[in-house]
Amino acid sequence: MNKKLVINVTHHETRVAFLEDNTIVELFMERKDDDNIIGNIYKGVVRRVLPGMQAAFIDIGLKQAAFIHANDIIEESDEASHDSKTKPSIEELISEGQTILVHVIRSPSESKGARVTSHISLPGRFLVLMVQANIIGISRRIVDEPERQRLKKIVLESKPDDSGFIVRTVAEGVKEEKIIREMTFLNNLWDRIQSEAKTAPAPSRVHQELNISLKAVRDLLTLEADGLIVDSRKDYEEIIKFLDRYMPMMKDSVIFYQDDEPVFDAYNLEGDISRAIQRKVWLKSGGDIVIDQTEALVAIDVNTGRYVGKHNLEETLLKTNLEALREIAYQIRLRDIGGIIIIDFIDMEKKVNREKVFNALVEALKKDRRKTYVLPMSEIGIIQMTRKKTKSSLAQTLCEPCCYCKGEGHHLSPRSLCYKVYREILRLSRDMIGVNFTLAVHPQVAELLHGEENQMISELEKLIGKPIIIYPKGNLHIEEFDIVEVL
Repeated sequence: MNKKLVINVTHHETRVAFLEDNTIVELFMERKDDDNIIGNIYKGVVRRVLPGMQAAFIDIGLKQAAFIHANDIIEESDEASHDSKTKPSIEELISEGQTILVHVIRSPSESKGARVTSHISLPGRFLVLMVQANIIGISRRIVDEPERQRLKKIVLESKPDDSGFIVRTVAEGVKEEKIIREMTFLNNLWDRIQSEAKTAPAPSRVHQELNISLKAVRDLLTLEADGLIVDSRKDYEEIIKFLDRYMPMMKDSVIFYQDDEPVFDAYNLEGDISRAIQRKVWLKSGGDIVIDQTEALVAIDVNTGRYVGKHNLEETLLKTNLEALREIAYQIRLRDIGGIIIIDFIDMEKKVNREKVFNALVEALKKDRRKTYVLPMSEIGIIQMTRKKTKSSLAQTLCEPCCYCKGEGHHLSPRSLCYKVYREILRLSRDMIGVNFTLAVHPQVAELLHGEENQMISELEKLIGKPIIIYPKGNLHIEEFDIVEVL
C-alpha cells in the first residue's frame, strides 16, 4: 500500500493529509487561533478542587480552566504517609491556589476545557522521555527479541535514575550513539523546562509542542508514510533541517510542490474533505449511513436505501451491513470521531451473520492508529464501541452550530408556521383597534397561506372581522414573521 503525507500551508492555516493509495484517511489541521494544544506544558494554578469527582480545575491561561483527575496527579514521595496500597484522595494531592506543572493530553472543545496530567512526557524521534517515571518500555511493534533486549540495554545504561523512557518503533535498528544523543537532548530539554518553570508566572506556557508539519514528520514519516509533499518553501526547509538532525536518509522522500494548481486539488482532496462533514454518506450499492454527533456520543445509522438485493432479504441485509461497516471504519478515522460510538446496523435474524459483521468491523478498525474497543453486536443489530479521543472531531473543527436552528438540525415546517400565525393573530385580535393586519412571512409560508391554507385565512378574517394582508419577505428566516396592526 502506497502511503504519503500531503501538506498545504497558508498564512492562516496548515493542513496535513495522510493518504493511503491516494485516498485521504486522516486529516490534521492547525490554525493561528487554534486550541489544539496537545503536548504543550503549562505552569498552572489550582482554582477549584472537587472531592466528589476526585478531580480539580487548573487555570493554565486559556479561556476555559483545564481538568485534571486524581489518577493523573503524581504523588509526592515525601507526602506518601498513607498505606501504599491506598490511592490518595484529590485533597491529599493538591490544594486550591497551588501551582502545578501539567501536560495537555486532550485539547479543549466548545463545552469542555483541556484535559491535563502531571505525568509529563517529552516525545522525540526514537524515544519518549517519561518524567518522574522510572520505567523502560519497548514498542510492541518491535517483535525481534534480541533487538528488544539491545534497545533496553542501551536505555538502561544511559538514562538518569529518576526518569524513564519508552522506545518507539522507529528506533528498531538505529545505532546506539543516535539513541543516546536523543536521550541527552530530551534530558536537556526537560532541564530547560524545569528551569523556566521556576521563574515563569502562573499561569503560563513553559513548553510548546512541535508545529503540525514537524509533528507529522516525527510521528508518521518512515513509520507510516513513504513520502511527503509540501507546498511551502519555509516549511520544506524546516522539515529538511529536522530530518538532517534525526533521519538524514529520509530527505530524498520530501518533495517541494511548486505547481500552480493547489496541492490539495492536485490530489483531489477537497471533495473528500467536504463529504466528511456531511450527515449522510451514500454507499455504492445505493444504501447509506447517517452520522449524528451529540454532546455525549456519536450515533451511526445504516439504511438499505435504494438497494433491494438479488436473492433473499437476509442476504441483502448482510451485504449492506458489510459494505456499510467498511465505510463506517473509514469515516470514523477520517472524521476523527472519538468517545462513545453507537452503530445501528440493519437487523439480521441469523446469529452467524451478526458475528460476521462484528468480526469484519474489528478487522476494518485495525487500520486505525487510535485505540478502539468494540462490543459484540446485540440481537437488535446494535454495536457499541469506543475510540480514544484527544481532540475535536473534523466536523467540530470545521463547523459551528447553525445560526438558524441553533444546532438542533430542524425547524418548523411551513404548515406548522401557518397554524402558529393563525394562533398569534387570534391572540392579538382581542385588543385590536386598527382596521386590518399586515402579515410578513417567508415566501414558502406566504405561498402556502395564499394556496392550500387560504381557507384558514378566510375563516380567520371572518372570526376577527378584519382583513389580513399577506406578503412575502425574502430576508426573513422561515420561522420568522411580522404581524403589524394598521391603524
